[in-house]
Amino acid sequence: MAQSTLTVWKFRSADGAETASTTIQQLARENLITIHDVATVRWDEGAKKPKTRQLTSTTGAGALGGSFWGMLFGLLFFVPLLGAAIGAATGALSGALTDVGIDDGFINRVRDEITPGTSALFVMSSDAVVDKIHDAFAGQEPPELIFTNLNAEQEAALREVFSEDEPLQAERS
Repeated sequence: MAQSTLTVWKFRSADGAETASTTIQQLARENLITIHDVATVRWDEGAKKPKTRQLTSTTGAGALGGSFWGMLFGLLFFVPLLGAAIGAATGALSGALTDVGIDDGFINRVRDEITPGTSALFVMSSDAVVDKIHDAFAGQEPPELIFTNLNAEQEAALREVFSEDEPLQAERS
C-alpha cells in the first residue's frame, strides 16, 4: 500500500475549494489519484465562521473519518472562538494529531491563511499522477499549497508542477 499524503490547498475565493474538489473526485474516477479522504472549508466574506464539509471517500469508508475532520476543524476554526478555558482542554486532542504531521505550527498556519473570502481543500491521497492532475486544474483558480507531509524532495516536485516559489513555512513580515 502506498504512503498516504495529506495536503492542504488554499484558494483566494470562497468557492475555489469546491470547484477543485469536483475536479479531484473526477481524477479519482479516472484512477489518476487515490483519494482516501477529502474535506473542504469555505469561508464566505462577512461570515463569522467557515463552513466545513467532508466529502464521500471514493474508496469506501473515509480513511480519517468524520471525527478526525470534526476535531481538526474544531481546533482550527471554532476553539479560538470559545476562549482559553476550552482551549486548554484541547491539548490532548492536538497531541493525537501529531502522528499525521499536524502540530501547533500547522494549526497556526492554517488559521492565519484561511480567512473570510477564502477556501481550502484538505486531501488525504496516494498514487497521484502529478502531471495529469496539473493538466486537469489548468484554467481553474491556482491553489496555494500551505501544508503537506511529503518529504522535502517530493514537496519540491509538487511545487514545481504547480509553479509555486514560496517556501512552505515562509515567515510573514
